[in-house]
Amino acid sequence: MSHIIEIKNLKKYFGSTKAVDDISFDVEEGELFAFLGLNGAGKSTTINILVGVLSKDSGQCFVDGQSIDDMAKILPNIGIVFQASVLDKKLSVYDNLRYRAMLYGMDKKEFEENLKYFIDKLDLKQILKKQLDKLSGGQKRKVDIVRALLHKPKILILDEPTTGLDPKTRKLVWDMINEFRRTTNLTVLLTTHYMEEASIADNVVIIDGGKIVAQGSPLALKNKFASDYIKAYKYDNRLLEILDKTDILYKKDKKCLEIKFKNTDEAKIFLVENNLLFKDLEIVKGSMDDVFLSVTGKDLKENV
Repeated sequence: MSHIIEIKNLKKYFGSTKAVDDISFDVEEGELFAFLGLNGAGKSTTINILVGVLSKDSGQCFVDGQSIDDMAKILPNIGIVFQASVLDKKLSVYDNLRYRAMLYGMDKKEFEENLKYFIDKLDLKQILKKQLDKLSGGQKRKVDIVRALLHKPKILILDEPTTGLDPKTRKLVWDMINEFRRTTNLTVLLTTHYMEEASIADNVVIIDGGKIVAQGSPLALKNKFASDYIKAYKYDNRLLEILDKTDILYKKDKKCLEIKFKNTDEAKIFLVENNLLFKDLEIVKGSMDDVFLSVTGKDLKENV
């Protein structure tokens, strides 16, 4: 695999605010890469630099082998979904998409063929002739994503793409994006605060206060920074007596006994040693929420 995005020692300051403070990371071709952080952490600033909306103060950025100092060679190969829509509110969905296709040099035949795929995948037939500002937030978001993929880019950059979408629409969008990845080797760079989206990524970078505080695959991050739990729903009360004689943390409520361990190996050893005391249980691996809290000291959910 090759690096399709490379960022080296990138800096962007706004006065005394260090929005992006000397960060470096690579994105491999064909992967889903998640950029995770609170609002104001530096995610959108980094994206805006990558696509030429903002200039960098220092550092190097390469997209598909080209320096961002020459954006004209980069833009045809990327699709971008910003947090705020860039479509014309007074045009119909069809006219918005046709106009964007023309900017990419697509003739009407190619446009119609590409559009048909999205009509089928995202159920757009009923809204094609509607004016954009008459649509719901979820419908507008789907059109924004179609706009970004219409010219079949090599790289899709998504800045909080599914914020505000209902679960059904979010699944439709991700099913389509994942099909694109399978069939075209599309690379996806995603900024998000949804843990389920970060959890399915191939690699994750966590940014806080403009700095990268952790990076790796979701599994590697959870193994390093998150605890594992045994949740016992039925158990012998002698289990509580054993726990009280150790420094193992646990909490008990009406539903279950939750026992906290540093990692999966510790949980398995405890389970083997006391297996006769457990009647109904599950081992739960720590979540990306736990990872984020561990490395930043902040709860991502409070910022949603």
